[in-house]
Amino acid sequence: MSAKLETLSQNLQKHFGDKIQSLKLALGEVTVEVAAADYLGVMKTLRDEPELAFEELIDLCGVDYSTYGDGAWEGRRFAAVTHLLSVANNWRLRVRVFAADDEFPSMDSVTGVWASANWFEREAFDLYGIAFLGHSDLRRILTDYGFVGHPFRKDFPVTGYVEMRYDPDQARVIYQPVTIEPRENTPRIVREDTYGDAAHG
Repeated sequence: MSAKLETLSQNLQKHFGDKIQSLKLALGEVTVEVAAADYLGVMKTLRDEPELAFEELIDLCGVDYSTYGDGAWEGRRFAAVTHLLSVANNWRLRVRVFAADDEFPSMDSVTGVWASANWFEREAFDLYGIAFLGHSDLRRILTDYGFVGHPFRKDFPVTGYVEMRYDPDQARVIYQPVTIEPRENTPRIVREDTYGDAAHG
């Protein structure tokens, strides 16, 4: 571990102690895991404490661990993973928090800490169904307003539930149950007409 990452790890332990459920170093970056109940407080300290000084949230995404490790995963299903940057200290941090309830995954919003979390949290809500409590405008951002379900969940059907199409008789867009038959798509390989013919070399 580099001296910089060692200093960051020590500062994290100093300020959070038992609130850190896990601290790991991988690919030159420190990852900490905190409980959903501690998430907002930890994030505020990560921003405000000069020894940490994470001024920027550069990414936040949802994760569905239900089939992680070929189904060997044993633990909470939904998590939010946040990537933070400290320009002042020139270091990065990855923070992972698992939602306490798999049936209704939720955690505090960090939009009050970093405004840049706004669209990231909306995306995680839209695609994974993770609710961010305290978010001022939590609505879908990528799928249609009438979309049913959350398409990045591992149990979401590949063809979805409904399809949308324009109906010329009604002169409007309509929704109807999916009518696509399950099929296996095998790529077609384009070859010469004489491929495999011994007489043509």
